[in-house]
Amino acid sequence: MEKTLNVTVLGAGTVGSQVVRLITEKHDELAARSGARIRINAVVVRDVNAPRDFAIDPALLTTDAEAAIDEADLVIELIGGIEPAFTFVKRALSRGATVITGNKALLAQHGPELYELTAANDTDLYYEAAVAGAVPIVYGLRESLAGDTVNRVIGIVNGTTNFILDQMHTTGASYAEALAEAQRLGFAEADPSADVDGLDAAAKCALMASLAFHSRVSMSDVAVEGITAITAKDMDEAARSGHAIKLLAIAERRTDDSGVEGIGVRVHPTLVPLTHPLATVSGAFNAVVLECESAGRLMFYGQGAGGAPTASAVLGDLVAGASHKVRGGHAPRESRYAELPILDAGTAQTRYQMRLRVEDRAGVLSEVAGIFARHGVSILSVAQKETEDGQKANIVLSTHTAREADLEAVADALNKSNAVLAVESTLRVEGDR
Repeated sequence: MEKTLNVTVLGAGTVGSQVVRLITEKHDELAARSGARIRINAVVVRDVNAPRDFAIDPALLTTDAEAAIDEADLVIELIGGIEPAFTFVKRALSRGATVITGNKALLAQHGPELYELTAANDTDLYYEAAVAGAVPIVYGLRESLAGDTVNRVIGIVNGTTNFILDQMHTTGASYAEALAEAQRLGFAEADPSADVDGLDAAAKCALMASLAFHSRVSMSDVAVEGITAITAKDMDEAARSGHAIKLLAIAERRTDDSGVEGIGVRVHPTLVPLTHPLATVSGAFNAVVLECESAGRLMFYGQGAGGAPTASAVLGDLVAGASHKVRGGHAPRESRYAELPILDAGTAQTRYQMRLRVEDRAGVLSEVAGIFARHGVSILSVAQKETEDGQKANIVLSTHTAREADLEAVADALNKSNAVLAVESTLRVEGDR
């Protein structure tokens, strides 16, 4: 085996350090699988003296990204964020290097430009690690299901929020307590906003939708709601009604009010029946369910974060990219032939469960029901519980499936109604229709 390929690794954090370790330890196996000796020519870092999870040979560490990229056959980008990652990836692709990245934010924002640059320079762009860590959802959508029609993608793709919600569900912790525990264990960053506000999941949702529906979907197309408003009361009511609360990324092929076929993409906390497979996904694990025309329902499950699991996805791409360098061929190019439009989130069909605090007096339920009726939303069930003072009542209403816009109008009208003291919670329901 005479062929040797130079690999530049950009970033040596939690994932980057594990990538370097695995390339070093599995050198012979990777060579046998790819057909080439894989040689790390440089590991680009901000500070060559910073402590790392794996002791990298100091001779490999450099701060000169441009020089390292220019010597590489393959570039592994694990910096994260938009800049300088965008500049470095463009440089690598422009020089014909294969790029492997785990950067979902970069792809969600600049994917089209990078795909075009990849094709123009006859090279490859791999990104299995960008969605759900070790779970091979990108490969599944891009290659395994290339001959099928995917109608819906629904999943848990952010381990931090799943850990927080799972802690609240299993221990009775408040949101603040569960977040603090996630930070203590390293599941959440000091600034967790990208996770808890749903932005990380939205970027992944856009990527999955692009692959599933052969159309360009960007992060700005995704309707997003995070988990910061979820309370212990929400968890209690979810358990009472036989549900778990999960932050779901949902991408679906559907038609709007005028019959136009398009794509709906949304991320929000959701009530999921305990009988649904997504309800059992615990801790920082990820799971994605695909609904396909021929294959039916498929579920991908596994570790969605962490150094070694994510590095596993990176190395899978590395072997594929190196093999193509040696033997010829390419990774699948961007598929956007369908060009389906992004539909208004208000036309989505969903169900709600609302928890209201009202005066405990005759006629209140009738007034509340009238608001639902005026907006064309049908009530499925009502449960009422008096408060301790006996002067007020808590009402939990579940709706039949209705347009998102109509359900939002109901929530707005309830907030303005004299019959309702407070709309304490509004959660969508998925998985039981």
